[in-house]
Amino acid sequence: MAPLSDGYIELVQGDLTRERVDAIVNAANMELRGGGGVDGAIHRAAGPELQVALDEIGWCPTGDARITPGFQLPARYVIHAVGPIWQGGGAGKDELLVSCYRAALRIADAYDLRSISFCSISTGAYGFPLKRAARLVIPALRDFAVRRHAIKTVRMVTYSDESYEAYADVMREFLD
Repeated sequence: MAPLSDGYIELVQGDLTRERVDAIVNAANMELRGGGGVDGAIHRAAGPELQVALDEIGWCPTGDARITPGFQLPARYVIHAVGPIWQGGGAGKDELLVSCYRAALRIADAYDLRSISFCSISTGAYGFPLKRAARLVIPALRDFAVRRHAIKTVRMVTYSDESYEAYADVMREFLD
């Protein structure tokens, strides 16, 4: 599908591991161990050094993020953001989802990074409803981008048509 941009965020469908940006944001687990989905793809593409670096960090609480080098990825860094497991919602799940995106942006800003690409955190194996996530995440990313931090390029990279359309629907609201 064609890229969609509101001037602050660019939505693209593709492979996060091929993004040529300063940092990509991984949907990590609290233990910072390679898993399935995008996390597994990032671990495979980055090489075994990534897990060694993550083992040195140890863990990351839900709603927060940690950074490592990108190793064999085209991106210089990987920011590992831990989103919530849905389990029916409640218990601050919405706030935790937004928090992990904001934590990733704060890290990128602290490292003076200019470009960052996100995946749809928590909407795969963690079961967070896709449309609900898009309605929370796009405004949070846009709010950060509008403030004109060091980051000049914010990309949401989706893999599936369903994910692209969910985020595109929310972004189109900003274009209207």
